[in-house]
Amino acid sequence: MASKLEALQRWVDEVAALTRPAHIHWCDGSDAEYQQLVQQMLQTGDLIELNQQTHPGCYLHRSNPSDVARVEHLTFVCTKDEEDAGPNNHWMAPTEAHAKIDALFDGCMEGRTLYVIPYCMGPIDSPLARCGVEITDSPYVVANMRTMTRMGAAAMARIEREGTFVKGLHSTGELDPERRFIMHFPEELTIKSYGSGYGGNALLGKKCHALRIASWQAKSEGWLAEHMLIVGIENPQGETHYVAAAFPSACGKTNLAMLIPPEGYRKDGWKVWTVGDDICWMRPGADGRLYAINPEAGFFGVAPGTSDNSNPNALASIARDTIFTNVAVTADNQPWWEGLPGTPVTDWQGRPYDAANGPAAHPNSRFTVSAKQCPTWSPKAEDAQGVPISAIVFGGRRPSLVPLVFEARDWAHGVLVGAAMGSETTAAATGAVGVLRRDSMAMKPFCGYHYGDYFKHWLSFDQAGAKLPKIFHVNWFRKGKDGKFLWPGFGDNLRVLEWMIARVKGEAEGQVTPIGTLPAKGELRLDGLDLNAATLEELLEVDHSGWQAELDAIGDYLHSFGARMPKQLHDEQQRVAKALAAAEPRREAVAS
Repeated sequence: MASKLEALQRWVDEVAALTRPAHIHWCDGSDAEYQQLVQQMLQTGDLIELNQQTHPGCYLHRSNPSDVARVEHLTFVCTKDEEDAGPNNHWMAPTEAHAKIDALFDGCMEGRTLYVIPYCMGPIDSPLARCGVEITDSPYVVANMRTMTRMGAAAMARIEREGTFVKGLHSTGELDPERRFIMHFPEELTIKSYGSGYGGNALLGKKCHALRIASWQAKSEGWLAEHMLIVGIENPQGETHYVAAAFPSACGKTNLAMLIPPEGYRKDGWKVWTVGDDICWMRPGADGRLYAINPEAGFFGVAPGTSDNSNPNALASIARDTIFTNVAVTADNQPWWEGLPGTPVTDWQGRPYDAANGPAAHPNSRFTVSAKQCPTWSPKAEDAQGVPISAIVFGGRRPSLVPLVFEARDWAHGVLVGAAMGSETTAAATGAVGVLRRDSMAMKPFCGYHYGDYFKHWLSFDQAGAKLPKIFHVNWFRKGKDGKFLWPGFGDNLRVLEWMIARVKGEAEGQVTPIGTLPAKGELRLDGLDLNAATLEELLEVDHSGWQAELDAIGDYLHSFGARMPKQLHDEQQRVAKALAAAEPRREAVAS
């Protein structure tokens, strides 16, 4: 790597002068480098070797107990104009933010190694991909970034060729929660993160670059950076339709990305292909369709709940060459979490397991693994042009009101559906249970600019000649009066995706309602499913008065973003509200 780009070399020198490391190491992404890092971390105790007979190449990392999740209240978007960051972000003026965090970086790498990580988000030859460089003092971050991105010599060559890259500076610091910040400077394409070693705060290619900074880049360059899975559905005729889907956390994104078709579908020849489970970058192609890449090369998945029942493909992916973070361990040194068979002996903090201390594995414990290890991994994930998207799906956890599936009337209505989407809180989160939290496009923690501008950007794709995907909304979580889920979910969700694809191909009539088009009678394939007609009717019911109240709440939500909210979205909300009012079944006066 002789000819390091001058701008990059200058920045590395500046950071070294500020942080004063003992050594500087430029990462090349090689196997030998990775093995050397692993050996070093085994010696320092940063990694613990797991059972190499059952889990070859697998290691455990235990993070500081105060450092186990993203810290949204310490995450800032630092734009010159506060209004550009929007009410959906915490804002700090760039000069103040740089001064505050640089004071923390001062001398923070003394006695440590400064690692320079050149990386590419997306296939290395893709015009849709974007490069970055992360400087860190954490070998754990280097090892994870190697799995999660295209890291090393090939990325460095592209950076030298293009001359541009996103700058990310990270130090674990003292891991003091009182000295912790994650700062984004979208106008400077810069990220600064201090005081955390946790994935989303420390692996800067992930949420920081691939969503917060990339969403800003996408706005200015005419594409979309989204918190979406990408899955390919191949029918028995050999046609594959690609679907991008956005759900808030705990709504089954990874499960949908790695879906296993029901037995009858498998026999008929249906296949599911995993392109990505978390992030999707889309841009219009020459033919007017949206093409998508997964900017990541790996999965940074939540371990608890991943089991042979819920997601056998994810479980198969992590049987080797995986870094586990904050999981428990069994007597024979295998990784363990709630949902797996067996018994833990040591919890995520390394203590002897005692149920009185809470779950054995941290609820946000993780695995980092190459996407290529997934049994359903699609070779199209390496396609430089991306895959054409047939449908975009929004969804959340709604125990009532929202039907199993409906299709938006057009693009503008689809943007409203995405903007309005939300989930009811579960017992997993602190605070009240059953409260509806809006999380537009599942981007609330990740949109790097004002939500009003973001919705306007989405609306701008509806242009002459555009062949945009159809937009749908799903709800796998509707409950009956007994409090039980009405829909079986998991693999059976393919039945809903099959109907969507039929709609895309013009092969399903559907039933038009004021909120959108629902499956008409007989259009959902239900063979092999124990679902009676009354349950299906409840799953597809449109409660007019309930929806009128919902539309009023959506109107209030849109108004909360002020003058930057596009008028077109307000108009769309009014159109649906009027359609509901006009269609409400007239109640006949009943004589007493």
